[in-house]
Amino acid sequence: MSNKPVTGFTEQDVAAMRLAIDASKEALKRGDMPFGATLVSPAGQVLMVEMNNQNTAADCTGHAEIVLVRRAQKELGLEAMRGTTVYASGEPCAMCAGAMFWGGVKRVVFGAPTPLMGEILGGATLPLRAAGVVAGAVPGVSVEGPLLEEEAVAVLQKFEG
Repeated sequence: MSNKPVTGFTEQDVAAMRLAIDASKEALKRGDMPFGATLVSPAGQVLMVEMNNQNTAADCTGHAEIVLVRRAQKELGLEAMRGTTVYASGEPCAMCAGAMFWGGVKRVVFGAPTPLMGEILGGATLPLRAAGVVAGAVPGVSVEGPLLEEEAVAVLQKFEG
């Protein structure tokens, strides 16, 4: 855990992000890309946690946020997703940011920022940042971060792609 002070975020934010980071560790252990995501209701209740499943599900769209949005819609329904917050261990890509918008997510908090993920992981990258994808969206989506960047990055650094 980082000794770096967390500013601008609540204890609830930190706890939800730690769940996402824990999920990223589990994804890494099972052979997937090391990313996790937590869905939290507008009232602050943790609704579910998911992880990347690109390799284990043989699905190139199996990013943690996509897996989370798909499961949440099936199990909770779109109405329950309205106004939620997603905590993502890594800054969501354009595909994930769009899916969260269409799912009704109001706030996204990320751990590792896109440029740093690109440096660590290499490979294909989309240059559009999450905030840029949802800029001007109606209804609006807040994108905040990084939160617990050092902890999120530490998991990414263990990935041997």
